[in-house]
Amino acid sequence: MKKIEQYNPIVCFLYFMLTFALAAFGTDVIITLISLFSSLILFVLKCKTDAKKRHIFILVLFFITSFINPITNHRGVTPLFVVNDNPITLEAFLYGVCMAGTICGVLYLFLTFSIVMTSEKLIYVFGIVSPKSALLLSMALRYVPLFIEQHKKVKKAQKAMGLFKDGNIVDRFKGNIRVFSIMVTWALENGIVTADSMGARGYSEKKRSAFSFYSFTKADAFYLLITLLLFGIVSFGKIRGVIGTVFYPEFVVAGLNIKSAVVYFSFALLTLMPSICEAEEELKWKYLMSKI
Repeated sequence: MKKIEQYNPIVCFLYFMLTFALAAFGTDVIITLISLFSSLILFVLKCKTDAKKRHIFILVLFFITSFINPITNHRGVTPLFVVNDNPITLEAFLYGVCMAGTICGVLYLFLTFSIVMTSEKLIYVFGIVSPKSALLLSMALRYVPLFIEQHKKVKKAQKAMGLFKDGNIVDRFKGNIRVFSIMVTWALENGIVTADSMGARGYSEKKRSAFSFYSFTKADAFYLLITLLLFGIVSFGKIRGVIGTVFYPEFVVAGLNIKSAVVYFSFALLTLMPSICEAEEELKWKYLMSKI
């Protein structure tokens, strides 16, 4: 099997959306643990730069989210201690930890999604559904870095002319307002020029063809079929109540049986598939390099 980014963008997009849906909705401790573990592994394999800062941010978010619920919610039958006549219960604490794990797992998935699904792939996916939306998305993605770069140039020019002073809050506010006004004018003028240029190139014509480097192969169909099959098994298990965790009034985890084991295994396989493929490709590459 190939790496996740080597598959068709439609397959990658559907995989992440379906995984998001399973990981984000529903409260189950085992599902949360599997989601957090698998998304963390995939992110570590995919993110090559600036990973330490993101890990620290997510770790801080995890602890903050974990302690918010027991402080604000005092439901549960197992008090741990009392603060200002308000009991801090075990059930509220466990619910907060579960929710924090779910948020962090989904956040890791989103970070990996942003690495795998580049702007070109997103434009390709949205272009199939709505070419106009894809064009609007591509222009927005292009204008964001242009706007930031132009903002830096204008600000430097204003400082060189002595019009931008940051000695106090008032001068800084006036300078930023002036720069913002210039940027609005620049954006409007650039938008008019872009619209005229697109009209001259025939973007207003109804019948237009599109070129794409991506093709849908048998490997894409197989990966998509596996994804839909595993998603269906986990969804069916959630709907039928095969898995689940009750936090209030007492913490109760659904009993482990053959049906729940199948659901958990399916979810683990679904979330770990990209990491398994990534590890397999890395091992193959190292083996081939050792033969040279």
